[in-house]
Amino acid sequence: MTPEQIAALPYRPCVGVMLMNADGRIFVGQRKDSEVAAWQMPQGGIDKGEAPEAAALRELWEETGVTADLVEVVGQTGDWVTYDLPDELVGKVWKGKYRGQKQLWFLLRFLGSDDQIDIETEHPEFSEWAWLPADQLVANIVPFKREVYAQVVAELGPQIAGRG
Repeated sequence: MTPEQIAALPYRPCVGVMLMNADGRIFVGQRKDSEVAAWQMPQGGIDKGEAPEAAALRELWEETGVTADLVEVVGQTGDWVTYDLPDELVGKVWKGKYRGQKQLWFLLRFLGSDDQIDIETEHPEFSEWAWLPADQLVANIVPFKREVYAQVVAELGPQIAGRG
């Protein structure tokens, strides 16, 4: 696709979940479909007619096995955060219909225990998972999503710091 064709594509409506444990660390998973380090927080598309918060809770469950009763919504980004896919991925991801994603991010407090996290879901996305301090998130994320993660940490981070 030409740069002009890519620029004309819309963004895919999506949600992201910043899942915080009692220590203020954030859940990240290593993408199963990547052979290089590709850690990310749970995220995914919003279904037609679905409210963003409902989509966030659904995506969290689909990717981690964590159910809605095990989390508390602490906050969300005030506006959509966008990112563009690298040009070489535009035609390969989402059937070439989108240039990237626009995401609403939700900060959720995990009320459960680590043994209630199960990444071996029906359609597993992660090969392993970890809790990271928020200040280490950006450095461990795939490069084209780092700006998004920096924005999300900047906006939601103060709510993590104020968890107590």
